[in-house]
Amino acid sequence: MTRLIWLALSFLLALPLAAGEALPGDRQQELRNLLVQDCGSCHGLTMRGGLGPALLPETLQGKPRDYLTSVILEGRPGTAMPGWRPLLSADEARWMADRLLQGDLNQEGRQ
Repeated sequence: MTRLIWLALSFLLALPLAAGEALPGDRQQELRNLLVQDCGSCHGLTMRGGLGPALLPETLQGKPRDYLTSVILEGRPGTAMPGWRPLLSADEARWMADRLLQGDLNQEGRQ
């Protein structure tokens, strides 16, 4: 029984990794470019803030992944933050939210 519990926990812990790997490598690079270039045009190229707020792991702490995904897709009414739903799938927005939460904006994982 203990072995079954460990197997189930291992599977659940691996789910976020599998979700990130579900996107082809070339699409991941396109999304990283979108984060740096498009998001960076308002949030700063290093996500430290600008016209829009900072999008660093410490400033996003406590904000659920689903909330960030929704903001990416729907935007924020009454602000300059546009919704990206016409250009991104929910999985892609979730992948981007994960990168922001982890501070992983480039391929090497450095900022």
